[in-house]
Amino acid sequence: ESFFNSPNSNVRIGIVRAGNVIGGGDWALDRVVPDCMSAWSRNEIVDIRSPNATRPWQHVLEPLSGYLSLAVTLADDFTIHGEAYNFGPPANQNYSVRLLIEEMAKYWKNIRWNDTSQSQEHLHEAGLLKLNCDKALFDLGWTPSLQFEETVRMTAQWYKNFYENNTDSMSEFSLSQIIEYTKLANERGIGWARVSV
Repeated sequence: ESFFNSPNSNVRIGIVRAGNVIGGGDWALDRVVPDCMSAWSRNEIVDIRSPNATRPWQHVLEPLSGYLSLAVTLADDFTIHGEAYNFGPPANQNYSVRLLIEEMAKYWKNIRWNDTSQSQEHLHEAGLLKLNCDKALFDLGWTPSLQFEETVRMTAQWYKNFYENNTDSMSEFSLSQIIEYTKLANERGIGWARVSV
């Protein structure tokens, strides 16, 4: 509302926030999915700080589809210029870290993890995080496309393929997941459906 606030401006601005994003290619430190994938690929035990914490897990392609939907809408509708949007799973799809690990374990053999939540060095973390994404639905017609199990499967399969094939080039596999995601969204008529790849 402060800058480029004219229908004649060529600049359109949207503000976005995503839920807890997971997916292949995340190598950040102290994140549950990369930590588990790395440890399990070496048959090691992974330390889990907050197994009972609940998060709005979503595959990285979900918020990206939301960002693209916002960009498309911004190009045509000046009234949403400067508006902020949350992109995340439905409110009833919050799962604990423990459930995330159990679902990821379906794709690995002999996984092991250690609950460190009672450690004296344990830092405080919020037990429950949620996002209200109603505005993205009402203004953009955007909803997520994947169920929790599909999100975890795609994530675990990406890392498993990376570690088992010892490859630094995952572009072909990543592209196959983008195509799979796009097909699912188009079949369901939600999420990505507005944006063609």
